[in-house]
Amino acid sequence: MTPTLPNDALWRWSASDLAQGIRTRRISSREATQACLDRVHAVNPRLNAIVSVLEDSALAAADEADRAVARGDSLGVLHGVPVTTKVNVDQQGCATTNGIVAFKDLIASEDSPVVANLRRAGAVIFGRTNTPAFSFRWFTDNDLHGRTLNPWSREHTPGGSSGGASSAVSSGMGPIAHGNDIAGSVRYPAYCTGIFGLRPSFGRVPNFAPSASEERPPGMQMMSVQGPLARTVADLRLGLQAMAQRDPRDPWWVPAPLIGPVQARPIRVAMSTSIPGARVHPGIVAAIERAASWLSQAGYVVEAAEPPDMVEAARLWQLIVDNEARIAMGPNVEKLGDAAIRTAFAAMTRNTPVLDTQAYFRALARRTTLIRNWNAFLERYPLVLGPLSAEPPFAYGLDVQSPESMDRIIAAQGPQFAVPLLGLPAVCAPVGEVDGLPIGVQIIGGRFREDLVLDAAEVLESRYPCAAPIDPRF
Repeated sequence: MTPTLPNDALWRWSASDLAQGIRTRRISSREATQACLDRVHAVNPRLNAIVSVLEDSALAAADEADRAVARGDSLGVLHGVPVTTKVNVDQQGCATTNGIVAFKDLIASEDSPVVANLRRAGAVIFGRTNTPAFSFRWFTDNDLHGRTLNPWSREHTPGGSSGGASSAVSSGMGPIAHGNDIAGSVRYPAYCTGIFGLRPSFGRVPNFAPSASEERPPGMQMMSVQGPLARTVADLRLGLQAMAQRDPRDPWWVPAPLIGPVQARPIRVAMSTSIPGARVHPGIVAAIERAASWLSQAGYVVEAAEPPDMVEAARLWQLIVDNEARIAMGPNVEKLGDAAIRTAFAAMTRNTPVLDTQAYFRALARRTTLIRNWNAFLERYPLVLGPLSAEPPFAYGLDVQSPESMDRIIAAQGPQFAVPLLGLPAVCAPVGEVDGLPIGVQIIGGRFREDLVLDAAEVLESRYPCAAPIDPRF
């Protein structure tokens, strides 16, 4: 559909509309990129979402994108579209800071697979977004780049670790942002800022850190994925299509089709409104029930049904990741981390037992059992609808107030842990507000069934369109 917005509001356009406008020469990539850069200059000083603005290289890339259109070249799905990447992935010529002062001059010599794929899809990378130190908090604040604010409220987190990405997309700086997710780091920032965030299946988007001195531990390898944040479901699809192309540097990548086999209709959806160990805010319960009603009206069969092993999956995530993090990250957190990440890391891991080798192997083996149980459940219910968090977006700094405040956060975020443990795709979709803050729901699907997850999110979007882009509300 041809966009109806005037060209001087290009920063408001979706990536899908920008790509079509550039491809058909209604607009130029330079115009689209300049519009996003102008928006950055207008609102980023208040938000600190983009910590490295790549103006010169972006405009040069945009000009080359326009020349490619004029030549009649074959064009990628994001040809000429402005996007951002996160400072914890390698991008040639840029610092992979990961929010750490000691890494401010760690310049990448080559692109990571997700960045290379965005470039191959024609995207114009115009900025690098903020993350907490070591990308290991739900609050985007660090001593190197400072604090990123949520355009909805300066007092509440924009999420983490892709908080810079979510703040940028929500405020209109760009239509699509790259993020990554090992414990909710795409989904939770989307939740906090009223946009859409997709965590793809493990193996869907190739992953590799060329600048890393050694490989990550096996659990972290299997639970960390790259994914898009956007203001429309159509843009999530475009972002996924661009990011998911093969890269030989990732041996875990799977050549699964983006559209799976035809699913028997009507599609059954298991709905849960609870998070064991946490009190789910009544506004979030109401939002889940509202989303269930919309899906039912669209022909889905929604039934109250608790998915298997959610509590154990969340706890098993903690056992594996916390133990790996102690070994792989702990020394550097203590040596190079800022005060906030040291406090948060200690509070997050303090109740997790230290595993010996046999217990660690048993934990990894148990993961296979839980995945098998979920596969069986997803045969009956191909989709699961439920809470992403038990609470509206947290007030800034809650994780460093006390060990007890971290316990509250971990209890609230349980559904975010279970999904990476299982290697499944999930989307966060905005469906309402509580006390002036956005809230969303999580839709989980079977492995490599992002298509079913996004189809369901599209139903919710038709009933509750994303409010973004918004001007900062402070």
